[in-house]
Amino acid sequence: MNAPFAPPLESLRGLALAALRALCDQGAMPPLPADGLHLRDPPPEEARLIALAAEFGLSGGELLAAALCLAVETDPQAARLVAAAQAPVGGARPLAGLLATLFAAAGLDTIGLVSGPACRAGLLVLGDEAQPLPERSVAMPPAVVAALCGRSLAPDGVTILAEPYVRLPERLLAEARLWAERLAAGDGVAALVIRTACAAEAEATAVAVAAALDRKAADLGVATLAAHGCWLAAAGMVPLIRASLGPGDTLRLAAPSPWRGAMLVLAGGEGVVEAPFPVLDWPLALPSEQERADLWRRAGLAQAAAVRAAATYRQGAGRIAEIAARLPLPEPGREADDWQRLATAVDSGTGRLDTLARRSRATVGRRDLVLPGALGDQLDLLVRRIADRGGLADDLGAALRARYRPGVRALFTGESGTGKTLAAHLIACETGLPLYRVDLAAMTSKWIGETEKNVSTVLDAAQHADVVLFFDEADSLFGARTDVADSHDRFANAQTNYLLQRIEDFEGVAILATNSRDRFDPAFARRLDFILSFPLPDAAARRALWCAHLGEAHALAPAELDALALSLDLAGGHIRNIVLAAAVRARSAGRPLAFADLAAAAAEEYAKLGRSPPPLAP
Repeated sequence: MNAPFAPPLESLRGLALAALRALCDQGAMPPLPADGLHLRDPPPEEARLIALAAEFGLSGGELLAAALCLAVETDPQAARLVAAAQAPVGGARPLAGLLATLFAAAGLDTIGLVSGPACRAGLLVLGDEAQPLPERSVAMPPAVVAALCGRSLAPDGVTILAEPYVRLPERLLAEARLWAERLAAGDGVAALVIRTACAAEAEATAVAVAAALDRKAADLGVATLAAHGCWLAAAGMVPLIRASLGPGDTLRLAAPSPWRGAMLVLAGGEGVVEAPFPVLDWPLALPSEQERADLWRRAGLAQAAAVRAAATYRQGAGRIAEIAARLPLPEPGREADDWQRLATAVDSGTGRLDTLARRSRATVGRRDLVLPGALGDQLDLLVRRIADRGGLADDLGAALRARYRPGVRALFTGESGTGKTLAAHLIACETGLPLYRVDLAAMTSKWIGETEKNVSTVLDAAQHADVVLFFDEADSLFGARTDVADSHDRFANAQTNYLLQRIEDFEGVAILATNSRDRFDPAFARRLDFILSFPLPDAAARRALWCAHLGEAHALAPAELDALALSLDLAGGHIRNIVLAAAVRARSAGRPLAFADLAAAAAEEYAKLGRSPPPLAP
């Protein structure tokens, strides 16, 4: 029999292969040191493996088995040696029975191997051959092998977040470092929930937190944390989980044994994250006006345009980065107009909101609206409130500042055609904010809780994009609560309660329109900043409306205009319909629009309303 083989402990691989050669030569197994596997100067991959063994609580036999599997995956000669030792039963990957035989002196047996922490953690994976346990292969996942060797290889379905294109303000980066310190101070698993409606901003923040922990962030996708715990530990990654939570939703995180460390959860403003370990909640605050101006400058705008953009748009770092990526290049030979370039980029779309609401692009000026003087003054105040919403409470009392939210909510009431939609377009044009019209049919659902989720989603997207959100016929969503007679009434009232609270918490600009204020819940009035009533026009206003719609290319005498204004008691929307219908008649006849065309079109409009037309005589 050969003399005992006792090489110096320079590597686990050397000891594992020495045991394999001794088995092939039918010699004595090399003895393990009495004080355990302590290497004098292990190679880098084995230093990482030893660190994993300590973290997962591996036995000496499991550590040697892992070392041999690592050698097989990285060294063709080691793979051929294993194949020769197992011929003709096994292949190049060691069988569980072979590992148990090789390292029995270290306390390893087949059952202990397949049920031990090495397999539970995913460091070793048992093959799926239809064989008894001793004849099933044992392998190390390729991503774990690459991580132990200092290479980057993510498992299938996992993405390592690259350097983000979103630039964060310095204050947010400093907060990321503080949160990282809190995560590192814990002695186990802890989750940090990053709350924002912008996925790109959330990712950039997650990357910043991971960098403060001297790690990278890995998006697990649909995979569970337990499935990749070993790779995360070997590669020095911070796991990232995306949570699409709506009102009342709960994400329950399981304890990712045996992996221990920090994890990041990206979520919006709704829902709850529960776990049997500490969960920290970090809602991202909107950058200050000065911070926004700095972000715009870093995005390439000149100083004046950056300051104006920061004052006009209340947007986060993610939205600023989205717009900056769409800034058109300056035209050659012309001095760049940064504000016009910015307006073009803002007008080009708002990403996720375009799938949830319909963009309205009409350009409306003050001359296009015929309103009573008091209503015009109220519109001026509303525009001013929107412009000043960011710092309106700065110089006011502490009691107001404590509960102040910069959102602006207005209700437009009045009969159909009195100018509510035109006024919403006017506000969008004067504030420079895009106008989006909510499709209420797409918002409402017969399923309990779905309407609330849909409204919450569109409000989050609108707040992120900083637009004017227009709810026409809003009483269908925000209607009055009723007496509870059955479960349907109870659910309807609960939905109304949620929507009232959600619109109050909204930090964007929302305009709601209705034909009747009485259809709204009385508690809704307190949550509104403005209630503007659009009355039916009187005779003078109707004449101005006829002139505004007819323009100059017509053949009507002043007396005929007076007759239209006095006789037809209609709102501006109906006047618009009449003029368009009359224009078709005039063009078909090849002549200017005449009084007879308008009289015929007016009779048709009254018929649509189910009313008899009044007599018309100039």
